[in-house]
Amino acid sequence: MIQIFRLFRHELKCLLYTPSTYIAMVLSLLLMGFFFFVTLLTISSEEQDQLPPTLFFSLFWIPVLLIVPMLTMRSFAEERRLGTIETMLTAPIQPSQLVLAKFLAAYSFYLMVWALTIIYPILTSLVLKQPEFSQKLFHMGALTGGFLFIAVSGSLFVAIGIFTSSLTRSQLVAGMLSFSILFMIIVGVAAIHMQQFDSGAGSLIPGTALDYFQVFEHFDDFSRGMVDTRPFAYYLTGTIAVLGFSVLIIESKS
Repeated sequence: MIQIFRLFRHELKCLLYTPSTYIAMVLSLLLMGFFFFVTLLTISSEEQDQLPPTLFFSLFWIPVLLIVPMLTMRSFAEERRLGTIETMLTAPIQPSQLVLAKFLAAYSFYLMVWALTIIYPILTSLVLKQPEFSQKLFHMGALTGGFLFIAVSGSLFVAIGIFTSSLTRSQLVAGMLSFSILFMIIVGVAAIHMQQFDSGAGSLIPGTALDYFQVFEHFDDFSRGMVDTRPFAYYLTGTIAVLGFSVLIIESKS
């Protein structure tokens, strides 16, 4: 455990010293700030059934497709390119410890970026000074459900980024692979489900299975305060499985 903590601290420092990390953070915060502004415009133009935090978090997938590849593409790809991974593994470090440390560092930074978005409702509340609207902005159920979904689903998304980085020496290839896989998991499954529902035709994939893997369905449940064990099981087991594959790849190529 001490070794993992030391590796985690080292990897977190590496992220903090990497320019692409700050580029990802700034671009993501600017993008999410724009989405929050659009949310405010949408609410002000017409009455909405959904609360402001729910509308804001419903666009989670766009920042995810930006943050995760940029945070994780360097993790193993750069180590392979520079040849430092072989040196690290000759030390008394297990591949599983190295993978876990890199995952925890990227995941911690991922959560930090999303936590900073709380600044937007705070600033809005201070500027507008409307108690009723501030209550909607800080609705505990919507905020808790949104951030809980971000934390739970983010573990799988970051693990996928670590996995794709372990496959190649190129950061660009790792980023593109991560983006493609995340896009298919988030958007692709939803598109397949929608196409099957609209056509009414049969499918090789049962509708219940598609519901289980549909990220947007999970978000809807969390935003309504319906905390089910199935999404937790899906993201947790998915994270463990993807990190396990990453360990196998590092062991085979080291």
